[in-house]
Amino acid sequence: MSSFCTCRNLKCPLHPTNHDKGCTPCISKNLRLKEIPSCFFNLVDGAETRRGDSLADFAELVRNAEQKKQESSSGSPADK
Repeated sequence: MSSFCTCRNLKCPLHPTNHDKGCTPCISKNLRLKEIPSCFFNLVDGAETRRGDSLADFAELVRNAEQKKQESSSGSPADK
């Protein structure tokens, strides 16, 4: 199994612990469906609240996380 796999869905038949093909089956499925693998979502805070695994869902999650990061680094208007 890939030591870097961060997918928590161990019951998924495509998870690397359930076969000897590594990440290939998961990546193939995601490419076919135009989705993003869970391991990418797991890099972003709030991934557990996503609506789905689509490219748009990933983009929205990243955009929201970046916006929250910018807001927290600039402080609230009351702090100024």
